[in-house]
Amino acid sequence: MFLIVVYDVDEKRCSKIMKLLRKYLFHVQNSVFEDDLTPAKYKELKYEIESITTNTDSVKFYYVYNNKQVYSDEIGSNRSVKNILF
Repeated sequence: MFLIVVYDVDEKRCSKIMKLLRKYLFHVQNSVFEDDLTPAKYKELKYEIESITTNTDSVKFYYVYNNKQVYSDEIGSNRSVKNILF
């Protein structure tokens, strides 16, 4: 599956999250990473991120299994941003 990760975390944990994501994904922009992952690797990554973040941090996952559907998943607080994906 193709995965895009976007994060907004406290600056104390920012470098930890960035180092972790670099193990699994390619760094595209400041807080954006992307690449293909297996579902097992996705679960592993999500578990590791949950162990670092707190409830004030926000990490969003956008993943695609095929060319027609985009799914999203989130860890942390909801920033009240409207979903723009269809």
